[in-house]
Amino acid sequence: MHIRVDRKISEFWVVGINYKKTEASVRGQFAINSEQYANILSLAPGCDINELFILSTCNRTEIYGFAQCSELLMSLICSESEGDMTTFSKLAYIKNGTGAVEHLFNVSAGLDSQILGDFEILGQIKSAVKFSKEKGFVGSCLERLVNSVLQSSKAIKTKTNLSGGTVSVAFAAVQYIKEHFEVPANKKILLVGTGKIGRNTCKNMVDYLGTNNITLINRTEEKAAELADELKLKCASIEQLSAEISSSDIIVIATNAPVPTILKSHFENSSNKLVIDMSVPCNVEEDVKKLDGLTFIGVDELSRIKDDTLQMRQAEVPKALDIIKEHIDDFMDWYAMRKNVPVLKEAKNKLQQLYSNPFPGCNAGHVTVYGADQDEKIQKSDQYPGYKNAQ
Repeated sequence: MHIRVDRKISEFWVVGINYKKTEASVRGQFAINSEQYANILSLAPGCDINELFILSTCNRTEIYGFAQCSELLMSLICSESEGDMTTFSKLAYIKNGTGAVEHLFNVSAGLDSQILGDFEILGQIKSAVKFSKEKGFVGSCLERLVNSVLQSSKAIKTKTNLSGGTVSVAFAAVQYIKEHFEVPANKKILLVGTGKIGRNTCKNMVDYLGTNNITLINRTEEKAAELADELKLKCASIEQLSAEISSSDIIVIATNAPVPTILKSHFENSSNKLVIDMSVPCNVEEDVKKLDGLTFIGVDELSRIKDDTLQMRQAEVPKALDIIKEHIDDFMDWYAMRKNVPVLKEAKNKLQQLYSNPFPGCNAGHVTVYGADQDEKIQKSDQYPGYKNAQ
């Protein structure tokens, strides 16, 4: 695929929605999986867009790219997601040029995360860019920008305490259990989903709740069995989901299914249960939340954590912003120099031509220089390197 090298920052956009204006149920309508991502990339050239990447997490769906207008990027997201263009455009934020550049830096640093300083987003950015690059949609300008972003985030993590302490959605779920059950180890816990978030949550429960009374279920049973063996827990098959829900006090869901996995029918003759869903889109059927004796906690509730750790992180924000400014300035200096490359190349070519033939029209082997009286002709040779001696 041909990618233009003369990219203009004024053509760089980010269009997206996040937790600030949309609930998890709405964000779920615009979540983009790998298959949808690939489809969007196949459609992009038809919109004259050859450089982009998509960041889709539980808290946001954003598309970054070089385009003539933001509507083209917005239409690509909506062409593959379950949501519609009208809803997206009402809720979306649009940033352009240096504003879009700054937004990417802030997102990667965890400054725009639902939990301040959550550096999990950095790995998600790397994965998103890698996917797009493998398909040929990352050119030199976008790659340079992303590299600057990664360097900035690394410096922030090294030089500040913005990510200090242990605060994440996975940890928040464990904290909620710890705060609402006097002896969590006495409760039977069922964890559904053993992907990255599920694994982190599981390890946090073992470490911070001091319990091994946890049963794991995953659609790919081998993954659940592997984690259960590692942490000395129990596992069950997906066919046993109803029975395990019935016998558990706490059900934690960390799946990535496009439709609800946990249904009302799973809770027949059940009561006094805590259901924590960390999935986006929500993987718990809406009717489950209305059951008597059941407490439901979703992603948005988990993310409203206010504690000493977050206050400490807030104090580190000015330091992080200073680091970001330094890296943005470096990137913009590189961009400004890069804009002048065609002019510099032309100047270089002119100089090479002059060196090859400094006096056009003269005989390259014989140069005549006139003295002050205009009568005496002096043959010069040694003063003109590269030419033969004048005869």
